Amino acid sequence: MGTDKAIGEKAGSGDGEARRALIAALRRSWQTELEGAATYRWLAGQVRDRRRKELLEELAQAEERHASQCAERLGALGAALPDAPRTPIPLSIRLRARAGLDTALRAIEMGEERHLQEYEAEAATIGDPESAALMREMAQEEGEHAWTLRAIAGATEGHEPRGRLEAILKHERHVSTGSWIGDAIYGANDGLGAIFGLVAGVAGASASSEFILVAGVAGAVAAAVSMGSGAYLAAKSEREVHDAELSRERREFEEHPEEEREELSLFYQLKGFPKQEADALAERLAKRPDEFMRAIGQEELGLAEERLPNPWISALSATLSTGAGAGLPVVPFLFLHGQTAVLAAFVVSLVGHFVVGAAKSLVTIRPWWISGLEMTIIGVIVGVVTYAVGSLFGVA
Repeated sequence: MGTDKAIGEKAGSGDGEARRALIAALRRSWQTELEGAATYRWLAGQVRDRRRKELLEELAQAEERHASQCAERLGALGAALPDAPRTPIPLSIRLRARAGLDTALRAIEMGEERHLQEYEAEAATIGDPESAALMREMAQEEGEHAWTLRAIAGATEGHEPRGRLEAILKHERHVSTGSWIGDAIYGANDGLGAIFGLVAGVAGASASSEFILVAGVAGAVAAAVSMGSGAYLAAKSEREVHDAELSRERREFEEHPEEEREELSLFYQLKGFPKQEADALAERLAKRPDEFMRAIGQEELGLAEERLPNPWISALSATLSTGAGAGLPVVPFLFLHGQTAVLAAFVVSLVGHFVVGAAKSLVTIRPWWISGLEMTIIGVIVGVVTYAVGSLFGVA
């Protein structure tokens, strides 16, 4: 403690600005780690699998340990801690967790990697050796947390090879939300873009506000019904293909069990498992036909029943979201007329494009403002092009 006081006094007397920067960095880290611990504990409460829950709880404990170390360092430097921060779970994490645990974990993983970079940068610039060592230690553990998050999605009970394999396979594949949230976002995206273009084109032809309103409403209804029926048929077809492929694999397993076991073992060996371990795993799964079929479906065909969408939910989500997005460009014509209505429709539609684009970041993990700006630019292009086309036809 005497050494800590000396360091604090040295930092304070030698360079007041450096001391303030050091204390500010430690306080930021303290708050960041507490927020991370709260998020991990909340996620642990959302999962049923015991192993996943344990891993998330371990991550929460590690974050709390980091927070305690930062608090101790601040005390040693003679700096008081601020009041305990509120640690609400970010809305983006809540929504992504609804879309799928994998999506939320990927977002948190990106945060852990960002914290790693921040801690390494602070360790290189702060003048206190003990605080710098703490920052480097936390940076190293944040990197370990990122690796743990990549494996949690496939973690299963115990530490058997099957659990390790599922973690690897799930990490290698793209995340599929399997949720109405993704369908709703993309439905709103399609509806808004299509009807905005329709309204802009009809407005460019110098049509009356009443004509634009009728065309917009008819287009919105058509887009919503078309998108909903298309989503239903696509989801239903996906399930039918899944069932047909698994039926074929099941017949092959019944007729040639040895060949199918060897095939599954070879898939596992290609993933890096030793032959003996892969053979034992395939043999053990063969004693449980349902588990074996699920494994061979994932390995050979890339099929997973839990990722299949519900046709009715997909249809309802796509219909309502497409209708909502398509209705935005039409709303101003219910209350305004002439060029005022056209300008209002453009403004409302572009704002809608930005909001929908930002919402897409919930399932794509891109920065919300980049996604929103990209969608807005596309909306401007659609509006300008269709308005120009409408103007040409209107003149003609």
